[in-house]
Amino acid sequence: MLDYTGESMVSDQGDYFSDDDEEFNNNDEEPEEEKVDEDRGFTILKKEDVRQRLEDDIAKISSLLSVSREASIRLLCRSNWNVDIVQEEWFADEEKTRKVCGLSENYPSTIILGKETSQKNFFCGICLENYKKKKAVPAACGHQFCRNCWKNYISISINDGRGCLMLRCPQPSCGMAVGQDMINSLASNAEKKKYKNYIIRSYVEDKKNIKWCPAPGCDFAVEYSGYNSNYDVTCDCSRGFCWNCCLEDAHSPADCETVAKWTLKNSSESENTNWILVNSKPCPSCKKPIEKNKGCMHMTCAEPCRYEFCWLCLGPWSEHGANTGGVSRCNKYEKSKKNEELEEVERRRERAMYYLERYAHYYERWAANHVSRETALLDTEKMRTVYLKELSQIQAESETMLNFIIDAWDQIVECRRVLKWSYAYGYYLPEEEHVKKQLFEYLQGEAEARLERLHHCLENELSVHLNRKCPSEDFNDFRKKLVGLTNVTRNYFDNLVRGLGNGLSEVDS
Repeated sequence: MLDYTGESMVSDQGDYFSDDDEEFNNNDEEPEEEKVDEDRGFTILKKEDVRQRLEDDIAKISSLLSVSREASIRLLCRSNWNVDIVQEEWFADEEKTRKVCGLSENYPSTIILGKETSQKNFFCGICLENYKKKKAVPAACGHQFCRNCWKNYISISINDGRGCLMLRCPQPSCGMAVGQDMINSLASNAEKKKYKNYIIRSYVEDKKNIKWCPAPGCDFAVEYSGYNSNYDVTCDCSRGFCWNCCLEDAHSPADCETVAKWTLKNSSESENTNWILVNSKPCPSCKKPIEKNKGCMHMTCAEPCRYEFCWLCLGPWSEHGANTGGVSRCNKYEKSKKNEELEEVERRRERAMYYLERYAHYYERWAANHVSRETALLDTEKMRTVYLKELSQIQAESETMLNFIIDAWDQIVECRRVLKWSYAYGYYLPEEEHVKKQLFEYLQGEAEARLERLHHCLENELSVHLNRKCPSEDFNDFRKKLVGLTNVTRNYFDNLVRGLGNGLSEVDS
């Protein structure tokens, strides 16, 4: 006979994080100190840190409200793991809060599975079969179903997603909670592990100030404290991303709205339309765009139109060339409605040409810095894994003494990212704000010039020292030069990010 007990889990952490679940082992060990970036205002959380915070919140609610651990988890899940909201709702109307969460006064109650009664059989309301009473499995509310139906119900609920954290009795008229004790009794080991992972995911994904790092395979979470409006964060896995929109690429100094518009523009057909306007003319008859692909001015529209016209004046070809005795009819300027229409078409083409060239200017530089950054990332990794050791042997110095080279590469990677998104920022800077545009181009130009000097020095002068067989006398000069260029470049890019971050407010003042 199987006993189903719903004892409080407040004091037994093992009931929640089982010993056979590797990711929750070592509960007795103290978690490492969380890493806080004071300047940017974010904290990197390992899974152990998340688990510890979750445990602290559960224990706090259990103690304050005098409820079981299982009930605390249910209350916190419903309130997006906000301890303050749980307390406010509980003390404002305890009865209503219990009802919404499916918690009775004595939840979870103790029920003996298969307890003998005067009835010898029972009818399962799910599979609609009769069973012996000892095969009945009752929930905390007293509703009972057969063991197989309970297992299927729990299995389907867990495999459907995080909704299983608020699992209810399958009886339609009942809203009583089905807690983890029932799941531990009837679910498979894989399902129990998945249920525990849902709780961890719920804690991170439902809280407003914590998000998972979007890098593939990364288990770190990031807590944003909101000290400033810069959402760029760098995870311990080295992935930089925007905490606000969770793009895998941090994008300051451009804000999320600018990035969204720029990304949409790059992937839309708007530039194709501009190209058509610049490189084609509308057929005078059917108005479809036509591209001139030969030298002759005699144009013939495609089927079914087949209209013949002159590319220069868009007039009918019957008034040109051989049809008029070899005399052209469009070489003389005549003010007419047709000329006005042609002038309007030309103005549209000129506007389209301007916007296309302007977009191409910013996109080309945005894309070039993107490619350069990707290359710098690969070079940085090679430096860390291969060349640093080689250079250490050549110069007879420890790898730690050569970290100034890694710092320079990291600075180049970060600066390429900033420079890349500064071009998206510049594209959407209103053209009529001439003074702001001048300040933007000055800050951007100064920063870009310093970056190119740093990048050139690292790529070219470092290779000289890597190709030598013995320590070089001028290596210390290279060290001083590279450290100086790294610091100068960092300062210029800090000025660029600061200026664009406050909307170039220096102009307003």
